[in-house]
Amino acid sequence: MVVLVPARITKAEEKFWVAEMVGRLERQEDLRLRRRDRGDDELLARARELSRRYLGGRARPTEVRWVQNQNDRWGSCTPARGTIRLSHRLRAMPAWVSDYVLVHELAHLLEDGHGPAFWRLVASYPRAERARGYLEGVAAAAGLDLVGAEPEVPADPVQDELW
Repeated sequence: MVVLVPARITKAEEKFWVAEMVGRLERQEDLRLRRRDRGDDELLARARELSRRYLGGRARPTEVRWVQNQNDRWGSCTPARGTIRLSHRLRAMPAWVSDYVLVHELAHLLEDGHGPAFWRLVASYPRAERARGYLEGVAAAAGLDLVGAEPEVPADPVQDELW
């Protein structure tokens, strides 16, 4: 790799800035590794708390983890195994957004598909609609065509039965 250095920078300044930038990269990598090492355990604990708070504790995941290979969805669930995977991209978003995705995936442990009963479970999360809008905005700004763009869910439970 060739790095071009402005002619006005002295050798001493170049040496300083190379050391500074290498140090920054090392600190970022160290932080990333620390977050990854403890992240999955914290994510599982958070999922259990969200299940307790919004789903009556009925959704019981066996494993919840961050993954880097989900480029066309925010999260996924394998109900038969009780596993949930969240895209690493959610880590940079507000916690209430990743909580929404967790509640969405937890609801899949209780209800297959995206029928009315499923959406009633997801709607128990108070920021569900706001989080969906946030994710849609992020996807649109990045030019992403993500799977799982949900339809509007009627607020009226009677009307919801018509879906």
